[in-house]
Amino acid sequence: MTQKTNEILTKDLNEKGILRLTLDDPGTKNPLSELMMDNLISEIDTASTDKEVKVIVIGSTGDVFCSGHDLKELKEANDTNKDKELFFLNLFQKCSKLMQLIVNCPKPIIAEVGGIATAAGCQLVASCDLAISSECAKFATPGVNIGLFCSTPMVSLSRNVSKKNSMNMLLTGDMIDAKEAKRISLINDFVLLENLTDSVMNLAEKISRKSPAIIKIGKKAFYKQLELSLEDAYKYTSEVMTQNMLKEDAIEGINSFLEKRDPSWKDK
Repeated sequence: MTQKTNEILTKDLNEKGILRLTLDDPGTKNPLSELMMDNLISEIDTASTDKEVKVIVIGSTGDVFCSGHDLKELKEANDTNKDKELFFLNLFQKCSKLMQLIVNCPKPIIAEVGGIATAAGCQLVASCDLAISSECAKFATPGVNIGLFCSTPMVSLSRNVSKKNSMNMLLTGDMIDAKEAKRISLINDFVLLENLTDSVMNLAEKISRKSPAIIKIGKKAFYKQLELSLEDAYKYTSEVMTQNMLKEDAIEGINSFLEKRDPSWKDK
């Protein structure tokens, strides 16, 4: 059932546990306004502990996936806000909170990119666990062109894309197409626009059939080990796999494989 959380974001949870969050403000190019970020934070935070939700998909309406921060909102604050420094700090910290929430959410999050993703919109794509785009999608971190370097977007960008490719995007502000975005690992794949939603939903459904308890363990471990030295990463993941092996779903998965049957997950 599709519900509007407000006028700019819709949500839909299907019977397979896939929650679709759709940026629905195409008239202003789906910016990450304060209101949009507040709603995304609220929905993802709620979904994190909702056992009915297995996978989250972030999509959009219109030909722009997300244009980044609302520049009109920034200009208005600069012109009228008495404590504009505090406003800007709170705004960028809120965006950082959203991106970290995506990474720390125990549910896999997939970006469904049907159009242009720029600045914090590109950051949103890079923050998601997986990203599939249409063949006509384009990506950029163009802040340098308007005198506002994409400093927070560079955090997620540089954690997915090599240093040289990240700096090329950040220093030039140039758009790259879907083929190049896949080549540099900003996205996983691209498909025809008319096949995009089906491709993303097929991927989400495949993931939704796995044990939620095991997915939670794996996602958390993946991001944490990236921050560790090689030795510490192996020590940490050895401990993770030991605890994983003690889970009921691990025993069920092994037994089902040996018995050549489908597993019956208990989320334990």
